[in-house]
Amino acid sequence: MKRSLLTLLVVAMPLTASAQTIYKCVDASGGTVIANSRIEKNCKAIVSGPENTLPAPKARPAGAAANPSPAGFPRVGEDTQKSRDGDRRHILEQELAGEQRNLEQAKKELAEQEAAKGGPSDRTAPYRDRVSQHERNIQAIQKELGNLK
Repeated sequence: MKRSLLTLLVVAMPLTASAQTIYKCVDASGGTVIANSRIEKNCKAIVSGPENTLPAPKARPAGAAANPSPAGFPRVGEDTQKSRDGDRRHILEQELAGEQRNLEQAKKELAEQEAAKGGPSDRTAPYRDRVSQHERNIQAIQKELGNLK
């Protein structure tokens, strides 16, 4: 009995790598059966592997695009794209200059409010919020400028 159980376990070991779950079943005469499917209701799962029913992804050829464009899809010329990138840079630089002016104005208003009230108070909170908003805007624009080619 022990020998047949040991043989069954040795045979079932490679199945653990490919099967989802291994079950241990005890039949009516007291014999133990190991299987990769539930034979009876009283079978208990002894090994559960990760659920992996999807095949491995196929390797893409080198240089292939992740989402290739359809054959008739219009393409933008290199000069046109460079022109658009230049326009984008110019717009971002203008926005950056405007935000820097707005930040200086917000700092000036905050300083005036703090001087009038003798320091920070609840009434200066909107002015501090405005200063921090302009600082965040400047950081975001600088990040976008850094991302340009």
